[in-house]
Amino acid sequence: MTLPGRPLRVAMLAPIAWRVPPRHYGPWERVVSLLTEELVRQGAQVTLFATADSLTAAALSATAPHGYEERPDAGGAGPDGAALDVKVEEALHLGSLFRQAGQFDVIHNHADFLPLSYAALVGTPMLTTIHGFSGPGILPAYRAAPAGTFVSISDSDRHPDLTYAATIHHGLDLSELTFNPRGGPDLIFFGRMHPDKGAADAIRIARGAGRRLLLAGIVQDHAYFEREVRPHLGAGVQYLGSVGPAERDRLLGGALALLHPIHFDEPFGLSMAEAMACGTPVIAYRRGSVPEVVGADGGYVIPEGDEAAAVRAVHAAVTFDRRAARARVERLFTAPRMARQYLREYHRLLELPPAVPESGRAARPFTPLAVPS
Repeated sequence: MTLPGRPLRVAMLAPIAWRVPPRHYGPWERVVSLLTEELVRQGAQVTLFATADSLTAAALSATAPHGYEERPDAGGAGPDGAALDVKVEEALHLGSLFRQAGQFDVIHNHADFLPLSYAALVGTPMLTTIHGFSGPGILPAYRAAPAGTFVSISDSDRHPDLTYAATIHHGLDLSELTFNPRGGPDLIFFGRMHPDKGAADAIRIARGAGRRLLLAGIVQDHAYFEREVRPHLGAGVQYLGSVGPAERDRLLGGALALLHPIHFDEPFGLSMAEAMACGTPVIAYRRGSVPEVVGADGGYVIPEGDEAAAVRAVHAAVTFDRRAARARVERLFTAPRMARQYLREYHRLLELPPAVPESGRAARPFTPLAVPS
């Protein structure tokens, strides 16, 4: 997308928990990367505000050297060598973008609710993708923001108190996900080791179906992992840890089915779309976005907790039309489609009356800070 005589200038604000794109885990950062790279391909002039080790074809602006979740001390270091509080890192990150706001046509916020408190101080319009709500305590920040500046990532994740501009599903780079028309004999579970994600349910379903299960994902709830997962590891259940893109492609494409027995209203579920892109059907509990993402041609949507139905779905997956799952992703969940939809929303924002900063004056010019190594 271009404006008269020049490309559209987009400030893409990523979280700084993980690198963009993430090495392994980091779903928000992964979506930011997919969108950023596709916007550049489509002609936008994008500046990515992320960690300094991020990889992008866009311009990169950074104050944090690494993702705070990726360091053993879970914090950076200030000029005096002292550890930085995560909130300080986030404040420096946000301050860097908003001091430069006047250089952009649109700010695209993927960093949750905190940037909403800055947006009224600058004249550049901001679109916020809501990747999920951590709890009702953050809603006041969204209620105070201008209506119609939010994008939901599924219809199921819309909050009734908010007015949305659009629902835009996540899109994938299909060159990273190889269609496998045959699959394999094993079942795969991709997700955090946490009760919400249902790893223990997946173990029971796999055993009920007589299939080997491969588990991949970070351990978020260590007590849950030690109690519900580790005792079952062995020949029939293997834990692989968190895996990167190449291994993800191999594992998803080589599986009979993805087990996704969640116990929360998941906003989107990137692993479901990734599995379908490889041709692998999804067997998932009917919570949150599952029916919206999987549909009738991407796998089997079953009532929450119905493990017998999940076992039957595993048996049915042997004859599943894997091409139909791939075709669903090609139709609904590609990065080019996602980028085009966001470009339309940027254009819509620019047609609105220009915002007037509450300060009554333009943002000050910004001098970039040196990034600590």
